[in-house]
Amino acid sequence: MRLIIVLALIFSTLAVYAQIPEKAEDVSPLLIGEKIPETQVLTIDGKSVSTSDLFKAGKTIVIFYRGGWCPYCNTHLNEVGQVESELRAMGYTIVAVSPDAPENLKKSIDKNKLTYTLVSDKTGALAKAVGIAFRAPQPYEKLLTPNQGEEAELHLPVPALFLINEEGEILFEYINPNYKKRMSGDLLLSTAKVFAKKN
Repeated sequence: MRLIIVLALIFSTLAVYAQIPEKAEDVSPLLIGEKIPETQVLTIDGKSVSTSDLFKAGKTIVIFYRGGWCPYCNTHLNEVGQVESELRAMGYTIVAVSPDAPENLKKSIDKNKLTYTLVSDKTGALAKAVGIAFRAPQPYEKLLTPNQGEEAELHLPVPALFLINEEGEILFEYINPNYKKRMSGDLLLSTAKVFAKKN
């Protein structure tokens, strides 16, 4: 009986650790046509909001980025900001998600002069549900611990962009484990136009 209990504990521990890949290249994201599971994220005021509430306004562009400390992320957020008015004119809402704590989201909004929504996924629940979370490498500990907490399993999302409908169904996705490569604003506009015509 003890052997069975010990084996059960070992397998349950392995299952928990297997949930988050070690490397960005090993993630298994949801596919086009699948729905983003219902999860909770935090607003810049620290209030909990559901993903269904975030997406109910219509087609939404969801950007996952590593954090306000990442220069590549800031460049990408700015580039999306430059085409934001055209995207809104097509009926899109933009939501950017990072593991940053809510108070750090405010810093990113101010620094980058952003007018679209930023939310905190500091627990990684949404990134894990979408299948793009991976275990943060050791050098990132000092950057991530203030956001995610001392006891947290430190994680990062693979930078990604999803175009989804009001039901949370994925219409398009761009995911690249190389954090230096992002979807350009021009390509985003072209893609958004295609899906705007389909509605």
